[in-house]
Amino acid sequence: MTPGPAPKPGILDIAPYVGGKSRIEGVAEPMKLSSNENALGAGEKARAAFQAAMSGIHMYPDGRAAKLRAAVAEHHQIEPERLIFGNGSDEVFALLNQTYLRPGDNIVTGQYGFLAYRISAKANEGIVKLAPEPAFKAEVDALLAEVDDRTRIVYVSNPSNPTGSWNSGEEIRRLHAALPSNVLLVIDEAYAEYVAEPDWETAIPLARDASNLVVTRTFSKIHGLGGLRIGFGYAPLAVAEAVDRIRLPFNVSVPGLEAATAALGDEAHQKASRELIQTWRPRLTQALRGFGFDVLPSAGNFVLVRFGDPERCQAANAYLNSRGIIVRPVGGYGLHDALRITVGTEDQNRAVVDALSEFAAGA
Repeated sequence: MTPGPAPKPGILDIAPYVGGKSRIEGVAEPMKLSSNENALGAGEKARAAFQAAMSGIHMYPDGRAAKLRAAVAEHHQIEPERLIFGNGSDEVFALLNQTYLRPGDNIVTGQYGFLAYRISAKANEGIVKLAPEPAFKAEVDALLAEVDDRTRIVYVSNPSNPTGSWNSGEEIRRLHAALPSNVLLVIDEAYAEYVAEPDWETAIPLARDASNLVVTRTFSKIHGLGGLRIGFGYAPLAVAEAVDRIRLPFNVSVPGLEAATAALGDEAHQKASRELIQTWRPRLTQALRGFGFDVLPSAGNFVLVRFGDPERCQAANAYLNSRGIIVRPVGGYGLHDALRITVGTEDQNRAVVDALSEFAAGA
């Protein structure tokens, strides 16, 4: 057989993204705490809107997402024409990389920055430069030190996945002020609605008057719509218009648009989801630290637990699996001694605590 078409340079060097697993062999209904999903699921309003949308799924969606665009703009008090909607915020990152990266250009992100930034950058023949995070959080000076004349985009997760760390409003302003005007700063605020730390600030007000700042949000976390894949970016108008030239015309589904619009107005569900995390995140952290594990401070709906060495981490993961609990190993980020655990319902959290108590005791 003659050789077939070859992928362009760099494609076969990309490690595919692997999501949190959802099955354990022999366990009918495992506790899935591996993907930072909303433990309460989607709210009643979103579910009702999804069901109502079924009658219209033979029609193409509104390519401009006008209804959701207006709702997001009103909710955040921002200009609707500056919004970019995507199949999850992952697609917004991919569109930005596709729009601004030429072969040999680079993006800069933190050592433990979300993998999606890197994958689409490499797919566009870009180079990924990682700034060290010795304290498991993005450091402004370390990021700036990696910026050079081929840097096109700097990505910061705030709060960060998988570490749970966050950057203060002052740090984000300092980073933005120090970047060249031709470098786009993207602040990924996927977990913004869960933050309780007083020094954290959304970057949306900063983006309002900036020519090189994009803030992204998702409906996958607090709104519980991970399966519908809805995200957006608030961008300078010139950036939004450039991205719109390459965005697929119907990239967000009819049920997704309807459910996301309804979810945005479901304040009761958002409040319940937030209170669950703000109640149980500190309890889970305190309990696991009491067993001798290193639990990093987190502003997301998850905690990152370090076990000291990779073998003990693997053993802890296996023990949790044996108890029907699925969590997320994060070796893909270079954190081979750590597990990321989504904060679940009260029963799920107690099951995690009981299992890791037994593991710590030598079970």
